Amino acid sequence: MAAYTAADVKTLRERSGAGMMDCKKALDETNGDIEAAVDALRAKGLAAAAKKSSRTAAEGLVGVAVEGTKGVAVEVNSETDFVAKNEQFQDFVRKTTEVALSADSDDVEALKASAYPGGGTVADTLTNNVATIGENQQVRRMKTVSVAQGVVVPYMHNAAAPNLGKIGVLVALESEAPADVLEGLGKQIAMHIAAAFPLALTADDLDAELIARERKIAEEKAAESGKPEAVQAKMVDGAIAKYAKENALLSQVFVMDNKTPIQQVVDAAGKDAGAKIVLKDFVRFQLGEGIEKEESDFAAEVAAAAGV
Repeated sequence: MAAYTAADVKTLRERSGAGMMDCKKALDETNGDIEAAVDALRAKGLAAAAKKSSRTAAEGLVGVAVEGTKGVAVEVNSETDFVAKNEQFQDFVRKTTEVALSADSDDVEALKASAYPGGGTVADTLTNNVATIGENQQVRRMKTVSVAQGVVVPYMHNAAAPNLGKIGVLVALESEAPADVLEGLGKQIAMHIAAAFPLALTADDLDAELIARERKIAEEKAAESGKPEAVQAKMVDGAIAKYAKENALLSQVFVMDNKTPIQQVVDAAGKDAGAKIVLKDFVRFQLGEGIEKEESDFAAEVAAAAGV
């Protein structure tokens, strides 16, 4: 006769998130001891999580959170978009983003080691989620912005849930202007950032490797023109200047009117408000950017799973 009841199986399922048959097997192995069964499932979950960690995780969610004059964006990846709709996963991304608000740096490993609401660490909860949801998941990156005085405005493009989605933006505006004025301006600039994908705040902030790569491309194009070297040099400089202008936020043309540089938009808003406004920083996290996704043969995967 079993040393446990159906109620025990239900309790174990609720506590572990594991499947019914796994819970029954764990209770069989531990003679009905629920605590020991939880530990057994956790151990098996850790092993399962380790096996799943090599899978590419390029889906998931970006979370944003703001408290006072500080904001943070966090990207958490999963293998499929289906998991991004899972309430357990969404709750994890939301709470992890809130934990990140109190972080002293943008160190993901430090974030994972931080205490998670309800017990354990962020990393512990992540590992348990991998085991119970059944997909590899990773806390990929985070970035914090803040101002001494002013606002940090969050924006989520095509939100999957409040402050969760695929493109998360934060805009840091430093000013003594009224908060409602700054909020309105920040929302418009955030929408611009989501659409225009600036790579840096100013031209000087652009990544040196990106500039070097663009310069090499421009030099190759100029050489193909067959024009004198002096003309080619000017062509290259012009191409780099154009690239910098188009990819630095403050020099980008505002998408709302397609003619005014963002710097002028900010200056005009400050003039109207009677207080200088400085666009100090921004974040734009687009889910999965820079991750090389694996191409899979679905039919082959099904055949392999079926033992064909």
